[in-house]
Amino acid sequence: MKITTLITAIVAVAIGIANPMQAAEDTRQSIIVAQTESGFQRWVQGFKATALSNGISERTFKRAFRGVKLNQRVVALDRKQAEFSRQIWDYLDTATSPKRVKNGKAALKEHRRVMKKIEATYKVDSKIVVAIWGLESSYGFNMGDINIIEALATLAYEGRRSKFGTSQLLTALKIIQRGDITPNRMMGSWAGAMGHTQFIPTSYQAYAQDFTGDGKRDVWDPRNPADALASTANYLKKFGWIHGQPWGIEVKLPKGFNYGNASLKVKATGARWTELGVRTVRGGKMPNHGKSSIFLPAGSDGPAFAVYKNFFVIKRYNNANSYAMAVGHLGDKIAGGGEFVREWPRGPGALKLKEKIAVQELLNKAGFDLGDPDGIIGPKSIDAISAFQTKYGVPLTGKADQDLLKLLRRKVR
Repeated sequence: MKITTLITAIVAVAIGIANPMQAAEDTRQSIIVAQTESGFQRWVQGFKATALSNGISERTFKRAFRGVKLNQRVVALDRKQAEFSRQIWDYLDTATSPKRVKNGKAALKEHRRVMKKIEATYKVDSKIVVAIWGLESSYGFNMGDINIIEALATLAYEGRRSKFGTSQLLTALKIIQRGDITPNRMMGSWAGAMGHTQFIPTSYQAYAQDFTGDGKRDVWDPRNPADALASTANYLKKFGWIHGQPWGIEVKLPKGFNYGNASLKVKATGARWTELGVRTVRGGKMPNHGKSSIFLPAGSDGPAFAVYKNFFVIKRYNNANSYAMAVGHLGDKIAGGGEFVREWPRGPGALKLKEKIAVQELLNKAGFDLGDPDGIIGPKSIDAISAFQTKYGVPLTGKADQDLLKLLRRKVR
């Protein structure tokens, strides 16, 4: 045991602390935090010269960094590793849940006039812009609650994303200096994404729009998302959005299909895919929406899609196939579309979205307050499932599956 730890433990015993070793650890952690905060403040003073040499005024720097501290929440989130990855169908269940679709339809209706103007100006389909809004901030309800200057300064200082943090921080300061937003209103996520549709500062600087004409590109305004939605449409336009072209369509593959052609690198016209036996999911010839690729997100056992250029444009916003599918599918549902025709290969006992919602409805009826059923089996649902299983003496799994649904239907009246 180090001498400092031993002293802390002795003092803890003397003043009656029950767990002196824990007290020693707490003291050690507080010393580390204090040292880190001190180092962070020294870094800020060093960074000031960099900011001033990049055109940031002394006044802007002082305003932006007033009260800024090392944000331990940002450090923890930056270092956190995902514990598991969800299957594509679980991700889409959440991303395009009935609640998100319902809220998306309401948002599109509420802002139909401005969305009509945005679509006419940028030639980007309204349903896609609204879908991105829904996925990025739940239509403005969750834009992030962390000061962007503090988040980016923490990332720049902490080291793992130093280059990213420094670059984005300098740009954020320029945005403040331009007068688009005040430091106290520049809020967002721990990684620096901001506003209704979560632009990082460099993307904001390049694509943000003043659609309201008030001289400010205010993507944060909780009452008026026009600038944010126009900025997103402008972003998609700049990367080649084709107005009226679908992101993708569900298709049927013929027996003997060469699965080597099921690649995002392979592109062919609708006529060529038709020659190769590919049909729409309803059995018709492939439409002429331009060249497309055959995409099998769950392999040959799941739904098949022909994805077009707009699929790849969405990926410029977030470079993940699952995200592009979620935006496209959510947009289609907001516009009145339904679920895919072919089932996902969920495996034995797995629940479909409507069955997950049924589980939550029955748990609510059994006295567990889960709120509005949305099909998202999160921690609250898992706790309720575990309590229900304990009550009826069945194996404790916390898992929403066919066995649980059958038990709920038997026991809950």
